[in-house]
Amino acid sequence: MLDNIDLDKKIGKKEFKNAIDPLEIRISRLQREAKARNIPIMIVFEGWGAAGKGVLINRFIQPLDPRGFKVFTVPENGEDERMHPFMWKFWTRTPEKGRINIFDTSWYSEIISRNMNEHYSADRLNGIYQQIISFEKQLTDDGTLIIKFFLHVSADEQKQRFKKLESMPQTQWRVTERDWENHRHYGELLRMYDNMIEVTDVPYAPWHIIEATDRRYAALKAMTIAADILEDVISRTDSLAAVEKNDDVEQSAKENDDSLRTSILAGVDLSKTMSRSEYRRRLTALQDELSILHSEIYKKRVPVVIAMEGWDAGGKGGAIKRLTERMDPRGYEVVPTASPNDIEKAHHYLWRFWQKMPKDGHVAIFDRTWYGRVMVERIEHFCTDEEWQRAYNEINQMEYDLYAHGAVILKFWMHIDKDEQERRFKERSDNPDKQWKITDEDWRNRDKWDDYVRAVDEMVLRTSTTYAPWIIVEGNSKYYARIKVLETVVEAIKKKLS
Repeated sequence: MLDNIDLDKKIGKKEFKNAIDPLEIRISRLQREAKARNIPIMIVFEGWGAAGKGVLINRFIQPLDPRGFKVFTVPENGEDERMHPFMWKFWTRTPEKGRINIFDTSWYSEIISRNMNEHYSADRLNGIYQQIISFEKQLTDDGTLIIKFFLHVSADEQKQRFKKLESMPQTQWRVTERDWENHRHYGELLRMYDNMIEVTDVPYAPWHIIEATDRRYAALKAMTIAADILEDVISRTDSLAAVEKNDDVEQSAKENDDSLRTSILAGVDLSKTMSRSEYRRRLTALQDELSILHSEIYKKRVPVVIAMEGWDAGGKGGAIKRLTERMDPRGYEVVPTASPNDIEKAHHYLWRFWQKMPKDGHVAIFDRTWYGRVMVERIEHFCTDEEWQRAYNEINQMEYDLYAHGAVILKFWMHIDKDEQERRFKERSDNPDKQWKITDEDWRNRDKWDDYVRAVDEMVLRTSTTYAPWIIVEGNSKYYARIKVLETVVEAIKKKLS
């Protein structure tokens, strides 16, 4: 594909001047309008070495309010990047609503570079591209606008530019031996770029090829494309807002007849129990074993993600305390999840959880998790039906990315019955030292018990995978529940290390 593109396109200085001035005014206005509508924007500049990405980005941002954008130059992987899943550093750089994040190279350059060095198999390369496609789909589904440019120059043009840069002392540093090595493999890279563009040219984030031999032509084309896309997105955003404002039709999503619903929680045996003496004996042995395993996963750089969900007063805190009592505090973090703050609300809902994913060799224990999207946010209508319905696939993909990186992922639902919850609520209310653990909201949530049962059943059914299974913990007996959590974690880590 790329080798058939006409790279001789040019534009005169006068024609460029006449076109660029009104275009800059237009782009400046569109930035303000996008900000007013809380549209997050990602603009990706990819292409050949010396194709002019830096020059074009500099031209592109001149009409923009500098308070509303940030330019990222994706660095070589440092220790933090190497010790996290591939998409981690890009998830953590996604823009908040109303802002523009501009990428001088991106996830695409990183994959091409790795492929040049490691010669990925077709299956492995396609798997990584599918992660990228999912990443872009999740962001665009959530309202992010992604514009992707590929700056194309011929091998001869690239060679001339490298020589020109090397001829000047102030720019010599910009041309490296790797640049020349890549130039020598221009044909191989061309095939890689063709494949990359073909596989990842999706309707919600299409590629725009920029003929970059003439810098004026490249700037005018890229800025015009961006302006046209922005105008279209703003227009569609306004139209959608008008429809939603005047739409008084009931929400179409209705709960299915309970008689036809698959129920997982209904089959849980909550009579399981354990004596205090057996609990103390097994607790000590399991904590000793977990302490040793914690050192082993640090040595072997295995990340562990533990997600704790369950009913209010279901025993999450007690289980977490027993999990961590003998672990090295330098190697784990307990992440309590509260309602999102203003900054978190301005991002994709998974953004704040990506921020807290453990680096290799460490453990992250989430006290409440990303599953709030399909439970409390669903039930309390904090998100739309479409948003929570698509969240199952989004969550499965995030967990797969962690798994593909080598993480152990365990998800616990701490299950108790309604009578046991009431007993624990009353015990907390009557004990001055535990009253802080019970809130009015906890009591209100009891009124929606059946709604939560339906939501949890669907959540477990749709997100329990071979790589990130749900473990239902019979929790009426605190002793039994704590031991089951510890045993499950120990066995999963041992299996990973074997």
